[in-house]
Amino acid sequence: MWELISANKRNSIILMVLMAATLLILGYVIGAAYAGEHAGFIGLIVAAVIWFILAMVSLSSGDQILLNASNARQITHADHPQLFNIVEEMKIAAGLPVIPKIYIIPDPAPNAFATGRNPQSASVAVTAGLLGRLNRDELQGVIAHEMSHILHRDILYVTVAGIMLGSIVLMSQLFLRSTFYGSMGSRRRFSSGGKGSGQAMLVMLVIALIAAVLAPIMAQLLYFALSRKREYLADAGSARLTRYPEGLASALEKIAGDPSPQLAAANTVTAPMYIVNPFKKAAGMSLSDLTSTHPPISERIKILRSMGSGVSFKDYSDSFTQVTHRKTIVPPAALTKEDIALRQAGEEAKDKLRRENQMRQVGDIMRKVNQFVFLTCLCGLVLKIPPNYKSDKVQCPRCKRILPLNKNEAVTEPRT
Repeated sequence: MWELISANKRNSIILMVLMAATLLILGYVIGAAYAGEHAGFIGLIVAAVIWFILAMVSLSSGDQILLNASNARQITHADHPQLFNIVEEMKIAAGLPVIPKIYIIPDPAPNAFATGRNPQSASVAVTAGLLGRLNRDELQGVIAHEMSHILHRDILYVTVAGIMLGSIVLMSQLFLRSTFYGSMGSRRRFSSGGKGSGQAMLVMLVIALIAAVLAPIMAQLLYFALSRKREYLADAGSARLTRYPEGLASALEKIAGDPSPQLAAANTVTAPMYIVNPFKKAAGMSLSDLTSTHPPISERIKILRSMGSGVSFKDYSDSFTQVTHRKTIVPPAALTKEDIALRQAGEEAKDKLRRENQMRQVGDIMRKVNQFVFLTCLCGLVLKIPPNYKSDKVQCPRCKRILPLNKNEAVTEPRT
C-alpha cells in the first residue's frame, strides 16, 4: 500500500508544479500586456505571491472553503447512527488514525466526496439524496470509496488543486473582462510609445488574451486527468475494503439512474471531488473526452462486477484490462497478489417500511441542520417546529395540548 501512496504523492507534486507553472506564465503575459514586455516579470512576481498565498490558504483551510462552497453541514452520531457506524467500520478497515468528520449536503441529488489535508484532518460529505436511496451495503461501498481517497492521499491534491484552479479561472476572467470593457486597451496607449512600441504592445495583448483563454483549459485538463485515474483507484480501494464490489456497483447504478435535478452547489472546481460527475449533461461523456471529470459510470460498474475471484488490487487490475482493453492504471508495486475473498451481501430487509423509515430519518436530519426544533408531546407525537415560527407555544395536532416552546431549552434531537 505504501508504494501506491508514494506514487500518488509523486504524481501530485508533478501536477501541482504544472499548475503553478500555468499560473506563473499567465501572470507574466498579463503583466506584459498591461505595462509592456519588461513588466512581465512584475506580473510573474505577483503571480508567485498569489500562488504562495493560495497554497497557504489551501493547506490551512482549503477543505473548509470547499465544504462551505458545497453547502455541507456537520452532523453528529445522534443524527444518523448508521452512517457513523459505516464510517467507523471503514476507518478501521483502512487503518486510518481518526474517524473523518461527517457532513450532510441538503440536496436530493445522490453524491458524496472527501476532502482535507491529511488522514488526521479529513472530512466526508454525503448528500441527503444519497442517504435516502442507498441500502447499507451500497452506502458502505460509497463511504469505502471516499475512505480510499483519504487513504491514498488524494484529498490534499484535490483540495489545493481545486483552490488553485479557481484562482487561475478568476485571473483569466478578470483580465478578459477588463480587456473587453476597454479598461486597458485604449488606442492612445498603443500609440503613445511610437509605432514600433504600439505594435509590440498589441502583440503582447494578443498573446495575453490567448493565454487567458487557454490557461484555465490547461489547468482543468491537468486537474481532470488525475481525477479520472484516481476514481478508478478509489473504486479498487472500495472493493478491497468492503470485500463486496457489488455494493459500490449497485450504488453507482442508482446514482446514475436517479431522476433528481442536478446538484445545486456543484461547479467546475468542485465537480472532480464527487464520486460521480454532478453535472447531468456530462452523464454520457466517454473517457476519451478530455473535458470529462470522471470515467463513464457504465465502465466503472462493469469493472466492479467482473471481479469474480477476489477483491485485491491485482483482481481489479485484471478486470480493468478485461473490460477497457487498456493498460492498467494500478501502479506495478500494488499488483502483488493478495488472497482477499468476496463476502456475501448483508442481511438487510428491503421492504416498504424500511424505505419509508429511511426517508423519514433523512428528512429529520435536514430539518435539524436547518434549525428546526423537535418537541415531543406527552402523547408521543414529535412536533417539528420551523425556525421562523414566532409564537412561544404550539398546539399538538393529536391530543390538542398546548405546549410551551422555548427554543433554547426544547428538545432538538429527532426521534429515530
